[in-house]
Amino acid sequence: MKQELGLQGNIENIVFAVCANKIDCTKHRCVDESEGRLWAESRGFLYFETSAQSGEGINEMFQAFYSAIVDLCDNGGKKPVSSINIGFTKEQADTIRRIRNSKDSWDMLGVKPGATREEVNKAYRKLAVLLHPDKCVAPGSEDAFKAVVNARTALLKNIK
Repeated sequence: MKQELGLQGNIENIVFAVCANKIDCTKHRCVDESEGRLWAESRGFLYFETSAQSGEGINEMFQAFYSAIVDLCDNGGKKPVSSINIGFTKEQADTIRRIRNSKDSWDMLGVKPGATREEVNKAYRKLAVLLHPDKCVAPGSEDAFKAVVNARTALLKNIK
């Protein structure tokens, strides 16, 4: 990643902030908030929804960014443990993305068309454990969990 960003030295002593701007424009949104937040937080970046026009979210972004920099300086250039622990795993983030991009219920559960009831239920249980809102705090996990429940229900109705 250091080479991708063209950075030299230790990337751990940098604070990244992702700002989704133009939230005042309600007509067309390129990236859903939960997708943007998931992307940023899965990389350990701060994430903010802002509007340069109305000023919404700007003060909060700068305050959090400043606090993160002060924390970094207070810890000798090392990110505090609290900023490293994002509360969800890469597997959870990848699964949420896969579910969002699924073309049908089979794909959502990760089973092949024609799978048995047992295979559908097994795939569902695995995803339910991974994404249940009581266990997963990743942005979009609740919607992904609901989608998996609906996919399972739809598939089981059609399997004899």
